[in-house]
Amino acid sequence: MTTQTQSPGAPPVRVGALFALSGAASSYGISAQKGAELAKEEINAAGGILGRRVELIIEDERSPQEAVTTVRRLVAEEKVDFLLGIDSSAVAEAIVPILPEVQRVLMVTHAATVRIIGDLFNPYVFRCSLAGHQNARAGALVAPIYYRRWATIGPDYSFGHLSWQYFSQYLRAVRTDADVVPRGCFHPPGAKDLRPWIREAIRAVPDAVWISSWGGDLVRLIRQAKKLKLFDQCAVFMELGGALEVLEALGDEMPTGVWVGTRYWFLWSDNEPNRRFVKAFHQRYGHYPSYNAQNAYVGMRLLALAAERAGTLDTKAIIGALEGIRWEAPMGSLYLRPEDHQGIANAVWGQTRPSSDYPFHILDPMWVFEGARITPPPETQKRGKTNE
Repeated sequence: MTTQTQSPGAPPVRVGALFALSGAASSYGISAQKGAELAKEEINAAGGILGRRVELIIEDERSPQEAVTTVRRLVAEEKVDFLLGIDSSAVAEAIVPILPEVQRVLMVTHAATVRIIGDLFNPYVFRCSLAGHQNARAGALVAPIYYRRWATIGPDYSFGHLSWQYFSQYLRAVRTDADVVPRGCFHPPGAKDLRPWIREAIRAVPDAVWISSWGGDLVRLIRQAKKLKLFDQCAVFMELGGALEVLEALGDEMPTGVWVGTRYWFLWSDNEPNRRFVKAFHQRYGHYPSYNAQNAYVGMRLLALAAERAGTLDTKAIIGALEGIRWEAPMGSLYLRPEDHQGIANAVWGQTRPSSDYPFHILDPMWVFEGARITPPPETQKRGKTNE
């Protein structure tokens, strides 16, 4: 972004952000808040958006119903120009249908539900982070070389069920003899005792277990699964086990050799935007950026870039500027596909191991899958009707 002079007296550009700031996923929301704040500071230091200072209004997304109320208030009362964030897939699925009503672009930075680029799609929603089916496809490319019989543990809502559905589909496509346990072990989100579902997965006698639990649920699951010897009995693949919020919380408690996925890893990619971002984030906050911090940072920067290219804050013009946009992000090359507004970027998987350089396990060895390889074509998504 080129530096420009801010216009004194011009109204600020207001961004309304919703993150999970309470409950089991609060560490993710706090990470996202830091990434968004850093981006805001950098944008303002470079002159703002169209010469106007950026203000960031951050809210706790809470439940789907509360999030819908918050979005309407942010637009009607706070007069926000953009919407950003969303950690929960359930919240995203509630908010996306009202976007044509409030007529604001929402840049989703975390929620991975495929439905918002499928049957719930409308032109106002964009996603700069990886969707669940992209992570699952990358996981299926790593997994079948070694393991045939699979079970799953995951949260009992759309993300967990769709994660298993997509992983099973992609697994069978690359390994025709895959034996997928038909009944998944899906726990209520936020459940404190996850042992019943862990035991159920163990009873299936799998070669490997696909785990889509995340946040505080995943931290508890790993601790309880260690006591039940899950990691001694089969291989474990965690779709979001490479999240720093999980690795930092566990420290040395994280088992070694677990296969984990992530939507950004701060030690990859080796490009100048990533080196600059990691350095700035670490200097600002004293720790390394998680994928959710990076995603929120990228979402803010993309909104600013689109406004500069459009030369206006008009919503339809912003949509046009975002469709097909390419940007060299910390995560590497990022492309927002015009057909469904899904971000196309690389996915990272690796195995956990302790490191003398960091107080948490790192990913080593590591596999990087190109975005074009892990993203199904847009015509394979069930598309909803545009509601304008």
